[in-house]
Formats: sequence, C-alpha cells, structure tokens
Amino acid sequence: MPRAQYLTKKDIAQWRLAWGLAINVDNPQRLRLYDIYVDALADLHLSGCIVQRTEMVMKKAFRLVSIKDSKENRALTETLECAWFKDFMRLSLESRYWGHSLIQFGDIVNGAFEGVTLVPRRHVVPEYGVIVKNAGDEWKKGFPYREGKLAEWVIEAGGAQDLGLLLKCAPHTISKRNMTAFWDTFGEMFGMPLRIAKTISRDKAEQSLIEKALEGMGAAFWGLFPDGTDIEIKETTRGDAFNVYDRRIALANAEMGKGILGQTLTIEQGDKGARSLGEVHLSVLKDIVEADADFIRDLVNNRLLPFMARHGIDVAGHRFEWDNSIDYTPEQQRAIEQMLLSAGYDIAPEYFADKYNIPLEKRSAGKELALLDAERGRHWWENPDFFGEGGSL
Repeated sequence: MPRAQYLTKKDIAQWRLAWGLAINVDNPQRLRLYDIYVDALADLHLSGCIVQRTEMVMKKAFRLVSIKDSKENRALTETLECAWFKDFMRLSLESRYWGHSLIQFGDIVNGAFEGVTLVPRRHVVPEYGVIVKNAGDEWKKGFPYREGKLAEWVIEAGGAQDLGLLLKCAPHTISKRNMTAFWDTFGEMFGMPLRIAKTISRDKAEQSLIEKALEGMGAAFWGLFPDGTDIEIKETTRGDAFNVYDRRIALANAEMGKGILGQTLTIEQGDKGARSLGEVHLSVLKDIVEADADFIRDLVNNRLLPFMARHGIDVAGHRFEWDNSIDYTPEQQRAIEQMLLSAGYDIAPEYFADKYNIPLEKRSAGKELALLDAERGRHWWENPDFFGEGGSL
C-alpha cells in the first residue's frame, strides 16, 4: 500500500548516498533516490524541458499496418487512438527520466483496455523483477511480476539497471535551489537601504516610539520624533549578486537543458541573429525525439501488440509505425501536392475536401468555359466564337 512521502531538504551528500543505495547489488534501494527525483521535478526549467521532449513524441501521428503489404488498417489504428494508449505512451516515456516504469492494465471493456496505471515505483525492484508490499522491503520478500499471473497484466518500460536522466539533473536542481535561497537572503540583507536612528533620549517610551516608526517605514512615511533624534538612510553598495547567483542559476538551467534536450536554444531565448545556431540545436532535439519515438515503436511492436493479442484483441499480422507524412510543414505538403499534380497524377477530390475541410463540387461546363476564357483575358459572353451566326446562341 502506498504511504505518505515526506518532503525534506536535499543536498549533494544525500544525492550521492541515495545513488550508492540504488546501485547496491545485494539489496538495491531506490527510495531515497526517488525522493530526490520528486524534489527535482519541482524545478520549472527541468519540468519544462521534459514536457517539451515528451510532447514532441506524443503529438506524432501513428498507424497500424499489415506486415505483408504495409497498408494501413484504419480500424485497428482507431483501437489505439484512445486514452489508455496515450497514458501508456506517456508512462513509457517517463521511464527515460526515472529509469523504469511498470505499467498495469485494467480489464477489457468493449474490445479495449479500461485503462492503464503506474505501479508505484517505490514498491518495484526492477533489478530482480519483483513488487514488494512495503516500500523499502528487501527484494527477497517481493512477488515476481515477470512470471505467473502478474505477468499477464503488466508491461515494463526501461532498463532494469537504468536510473534515468533525473540522476544527472538532480544535483543541478539542488544547487539551483540553494543559490536561489542565498539570493533571497542577500536581498533581505543588502537589497533595501539600512535605516538608522540616533537619539539622545533615555526615555523607554520614546525609544519604543522610534523603533515602531522605523519598523513601519514605507511609502509616504512621516514621523514625529523626540528632540535630538536623527534619521539616516544608508544605501547599500553591494551590486555583485547578479554575477554570483544569477550566473550559477543560468549554468544549472543550461546543464539540465543539455541533459534532457541535448542543447539549450529550444528552451532558452538565444541572442539575436542566432537563427542558424538555433536550427542546429533544433536538429539535435529532433534526433533525440526520434530516438524516443523508436523506443516507443519497439516497445509497442515487441511487447504491447503481443500482449493485446494474448488478451483477445485481434492485432496479429500488423505492426506499429509512425506516420511521418503528418510531420511535413504546410509548405512542404503543398509542394508535394503541386509536384504530383504537375506530374500528371490524379488526386481524389475527397483528399482535399477532408484535409482542408472545404466542400468541393464538380465544375459545370459553363463555369469551365468561363474560367478558360478568363485566363485568356475575356469572359465567355465576350467571346464571339461562343455564339453562332447572327450573334445569337
């Protein structure tokens, strides 16, 4: 049964200790490492990088095609165009960051799975393929999920020894959080002018009045002080916080961007005129996304489709493919269409009607003639050849 997780302050020493516990051969324990991962994912830059990479795979179109002739079976494709398959893909992609995902399938309702859920990672020991009842139990007390009844309802994604990309990103989130806290402290100490009051009065009531006035000093401040009281506002001269803290935070963001996206310009604002460099960075990101897409394709073909077939869903003789034609830009698609038309190929009108959502009607003979003559610079009624002798129809 899942138990409450406690949020505690993390540091590099705890990260290194958690790493060592996770790679212990005799009794691998990932609990502390997963706690650090949860803490790391609170970082907006890191989560933004993960979202960008994940959504580029999730938005790709796919299809199920026959192994014999590579033709799409639209009915089978629609069986995967549902919520449970999207959840399966997302949980599978999460294994790239966490290292492993054990996905449990629900009952079959109307020829499809009712849903999929993630088996809590804190209860899974992928190194030995078991699920433990209590998080932190020794793996020998667990129940195997790669054989027996459990194996009939779960699919695992990721490697048994893989600790995921969050292992490399977590130290940077710790340093970034520390630097942000230090910067806040710097702002409290040196960001505001120092208020100093000097008085010769020994009266406790008058001293208390001055203290309250200094504490409540704000916009449109005024005060009535005892005779002999001087108020001084001393401006801070410290201005190096940007070089110390902001640059360290920027370095942490850059390192996390490289770890997740392979580059930085697709998540950070680049310098003006850096378009060519940005295109190079985008190409690097696309290569990473294609690797994720290949990971999903292999997982579906090698595990999910046989899994579906064992549960009575008729997908035998088909394979999963990404429909890369959908990834063409609108300009590229129009160029391909014009190339095919100019080459003499006929394209069914339904293609354009469905694609552009424009109702099409077959052109009448009169309209056809009008358009032909309009191209010659005149309307059909101005064409003398259109009328018979005597200038009439």
